[in-house]
Amino acid sequence: MASSRVVLVTGGAGYIGSMLVPMMLARGWRVRVVDALMHGGEPLLCCWTHPRFEFIRGDLRDPAIVARALQGVGSVVHLAAIVGDPACARDRDLAWSVNVDASLALVEACHDAGVDRFVFASTCSNYGRTRMPDACVNETSELRPLSLYAETKVLIERALLENQVAGLHPAVTVLRFATVYGVAPRMRFDLTVNEFTKAILREGRLVVYGEQYWRPYIHVVDAARAILRVLRADPDLVRGTVFNAGATRENYRKRQIVELVRALAPDASVEYRPMDDDPRSYRVSFHKISHRLGFRITRTVPDGIAEVARLLAPGILADPDRPLYRNTPAA
Repeated sequence: MASSRVVLVTGGAGYIGSMLVPMMLARGWRVRVVDALMHGGEPLLCCWTHPRFEFIRGDLRDPAIVARALQGVGSVVHLAAIVGDPACARDRDLAWSVNVDASLALVEACHDAGVDRFVFASTCSNYGRTRMPDACVNETSELRPLSLYAETKVLIERALLENQVAGLHPAVTVLRFATVYGVAPRMRFDLTVNEFTKAILREGRLVVYGEQYWRPYIHVVDAARAILRVLRADPDLVRGTVFNAGATRENYRKRQIVELVRALAPDASVEYRPMDDDPRSYRVSFHKISHRLGFRITRTVPDGIAEVARLLAPGILADPDRPLYRNTPAA
């Protein structure tokens, strides 16, 4: 049963949030979104007239906005962030103030407001370049962040878990998401699967850096489902816990993804170039979330490629190259 108290989703107009919020409403939750709308509010139009939906436009660095957003809230899903390595590198001060300072202040405010649960969206990018890249890391493996984005996520993870050990509320769960892909109301074409599919099918050419590197992937629908699974779980199963969110079989080298897309456009030109300045390579085990919470994905990378291809084919999006569909403008 969904709680009668409000669930606050920060960054609810973003890529995962725009998929999560309608799913929560459909399952009976009362949902409040706070978002600064850096990429527009259109992704939430489908929710706007729903009787259990509330929206606050604001910046989480504003204590007044946070206080207003937390009124009557039982659980918080914290998605709001400057997301991705390029976006963080473009404005390091902004990334730190939003991802770190605002997150720490939000956690303290949640404690003061009596929030019961706090779900933090982190990333498998925290594993960086593993010492044995062909072996799978798990939640106990060393974190080796190689970008500002991952550094901010690791810092907040540690602060949250230290608070939990100290017995402070709310009950915290960290979800380290695999690289997300697929069609969502707030569409993005700067994520590997979506980007490769668009480039090969629309432009007929793609330049790939570091084709040998491993990454895990998760569909945006399943990313949202993982959050729902945590919210519905017995608190004792998820309190003070980190889960990798994805499926072990969904680890791919970049070259493998290229070949899956090229099956739809065999004549496309693909150029592989070495990449020395982004040495991240990690395969990830998702046994824990499967075993403890019974979480199973419902879509695979080939499914995501096919749905992005269907989206592009009839021209549903007038211009998929618009900056709106990226967290940072194309170079």
